[in-house]
Amino acid sequence: MTKNWPGEADLRGDLNVTVDDFVGGSVRLIQPREGYRVSMDTVFLAAAIPAKAGDRVLEGGIGSGGASVLLAARVPGVKVHGIDIQDDMLALARKNADFNELSDQVTLEKGSITDLTGPEGTYDHVMVNPPYLAAGTAIRPPAASKGLAHMDSNATLKDWISFCVYNVRHKGTVTIVYRADRMDEVIARLYRRVGELKIMPFWPRMGMPAKRVIIQGRKGVRGAATLLPGLPLHGTEDRYSPEAEAILRCGDALDLKNFAHGRP
Repeated sequence: MTKNWPGEADLRGDLNVTVDDFVGGSVRLIQPREGYRVSMDTVFLAAAIPAKAGDRVLEGGIGSGGASVLLAARVPGVKVHGIDIQDDMLALARKNADFNELSDQVTLEKGSITDLTGPEGTYDHVMVNPPYLAAGTAIRPPAASKGLAHMDSNATLKDWISFCVYNVRHKGTVTIVYRADRMDEVIARLYRRVGELKIMPFWPRMGMPAKRVIIQGRKGVRGAATLLPGLPLHGTEDRYSPEAEAILRCGDALDLKNFAHGRP
């Protein structure tokens, strides 16, 4: 059965956006041609959330809605709420939820991750993909959406961690995708607040240092941290490894709790 893509014909003449296939074409995302675009980090983040039908998930800095839409597509019945400070990205995220016929599962509102005035501990899972660069350490990308996505400006890493811990319920999960060379900062901010950490490195290929990690833990739990075997993104050639292919192309979950190398 061919999936309906509402409004697709209207997008063909829009030179400011592209429509791109994800997880084997079961999800399609409208993205700005220039500026922030969804990367494989987004796909892995969505795949790592251990949500089930009826769970409430919060994403901070939703951008164009990639992670939230991908999660909702994988887990029917999950409720995902996203916030962002950029009106144009929120509008795009709404389009993506509608485009994938998931607006009943994905809700959005304008908001800052530094605003912790709402009810505390109301979500089963919180996921974030914070800017990877600390302010002043590199040249900020010229596109506004890409600049906010890649470099600390309105919020620091401390703010992002506080957002996660504040909003997740007791024993709920916090999941963060981040640069491997800054994972010590994430772990330090989570210490004594989020435990049972599962740390998953992503290697460009076997034998190369990891550039990205996913860190997942449970609020209020004091269990020990585990450094998982890791996942190679590519094999000996430029093709994705079978483990990465299962997630990126087939839409499989990334089960960090039960992960063993070669069996995501």
